[in-house]
Amino acid sequence: MTQEHKHLIVRANIGKCPNEDDLNKISDWVRLLIKKIDMKLLAGPYTTYVNEKGNKGMTSVAIIETSHIALHIWDETNPGLMQLDVYSCSNFNPQDVFEEINNKFETIKIEYKFLDRQNELIEV
Repeated sequence: MTQEHKHLIVRANIGKCPNEDDLNKISDWVRLLIKKIDMKLLAGPYTTYVNEKGNKGMTSVAIIETSHIALHIWDETNPGLMQLDVYSCSNFNPQDVFEEINNKFETIKIEYKFLDRQNELIEV
């Protein structure tokens, strides 16, 4: 297997935010995303809710084979704010990630950078 070192960084405004009762649903979504991009889950996902005024929201992280996924959602704003990192040593299609974000969280606006980190930080 050739290592690819791809890194997708997503910032999205979302219409459907999880709440503190949705920890299992978010962990399930992260597992679904990992399957969708054909990666192997090694640990997690670990999902928690921060209930601090001005910083309320969900955080979930998962370790995939020599890589990671980190998800943060702030739900006090309208629309909600999602920040997502998908770093993988295998190639994957960012459109698959965008589709899963929209299916679960009703994307209002999405911005992203897709980097090839093999030798330098090159935008793909």
